[in-house]
Amino acid sequence: MFTASLFKWRHFLPEIILLNVRWYCRYSLSYRDLEEMMQERGVEVDHSTINRWVLRYAPELDKRIRRHLKPTNDSWRVDETYIKVKGVWKYLYRAVDSEGNTLDFLLSAKRDSRAAARFFRKVLKGQHTHAPRVITVDKNAAYPVAIETLKGDEMIDQETELRQSKYLNNVIEQDHRHIKRIVKPMMGFKSFNSARRTLSGIEAMNMMRKGQVKEVERGDVSAQAQQFSFWYFCTNLCVLKRLTRTRE
Repeated sequence: MFTASLFKWRHFLPEIILLNVRWYCRYSLSYRDLEEMMQERGVEVDHSTINRWVLRYAPELDKRIRRHLKPTNDSWRVDETYIKVKGVWKYLYRAVDSEGNTLDFLLSAKRDSRAAARFFRKVLKGQHTHAPRVITVDKNAAYPVAIETLKGDEMIDQETELRQSKYLNNVIEQDHRHIKRIVKPMMGFKSFNSARRTLSGIEAMNMMRKGQVKEVERGDVSAQAQQFSFWYFCTNLCVLKRLTRTRE
């Protein structure tokens, strides 16, 4: 029932590939940690091979998870954190709602009004997000400029309130810790593209951990693992719908 072309020319079973991708994006593990863990289970796989798996399948997970996310509310918390790429700090824009549910994310080389506006546009396109009633940010001067640009383009309502309060933004600042905890063992990324692709998988697994995915409750690790494999092994949307009805 799995899409054969998705794992074509791979020398390992899809189950082994997906297990390594899920563990790497979910837990604080390095590629060499996973290499040793596989050796303990009698599977000889090089850490560079696991790296190629993550870069190939992590973005695919982010793409497949989108249509299954639960709706978020209209109170946004927006902030950016730092990610090191080739020894240079880049900026990971992130947004959550007032309940801590992830809205979206964007890795950017710059931290200015254009980057902020581009991030807001991405969030607004999300199927699980609502138009913001209020947006809470820190004292970064780029955010008011970006919001005014979006209001001028009529992408958000003129009545949308922008609050610049570091205290009220503790929700998103605390949420950064889960991403930083997983990124820390990686000791920086070698390229911007590899950072972007890896972070997409990490953020997707973080949304699953929070219970944002339909039919997967927060803290239900077994259901998270099953749903992770379920998306990859369905050939098309018709099969997905049929299996979902069977579950119900």
